[in-house]
Amino acid sequence: MPAMTIDGACFCGHLTFEAEIDPEAVLVCHCTDCQTLGGAAFRVVAPAIAGSFRLLSGQPTIYVKVADSGNRRRQAFCPTCGTAIYSAPADGAAGHLGLRAATLRQYRDLVPHNQYWCRSALPWLDQLDDIPRHDTRRGASATDDARRERGSA
Repeated sequence: MPAMTIDGACFCGHLTFEAEIDPEAVLVCHCTDCQTLGGAAFRVVAPAIAGSFRLLSGQPTIYVKVADSGNRRRQAFCPTCGTAIYSAPADGAAGHLGLRAATLRQYRDLVPHNQYWCRSALPWLDQLDDIPRHDTRRGASATDDARRERGSA
């Protein structure tokens, strides 16, 4: 599949960016770092094609995370709203720049093709189909629901 141009932003819109990705490289990461830093059961990552990431507005806050392996990665966040934007090699060298897929305007079109760190996956993920599903949050007003669907809540 050919490269795809994507664009994205943090929750408040302070940081905006664009890049090129290979849609077939989109992945799910179950590592405990992604769980903790993302505040969720896993994180969907869209690796940017080397040299294609361009920050269009704002300047991210950088936190360098040192993994158990000693590997150091820059974690880029919005200084205003805290949205995680990407991770990249701490030394600035070329390497895997992993965009946080939920920040991409094209997110709904990006289907993961691989899962990694499955040994850290939460055991209840396989049971999600058995948990009752609702189209909206119970007790939410129509205005709340509309705002969340537009991404403005």
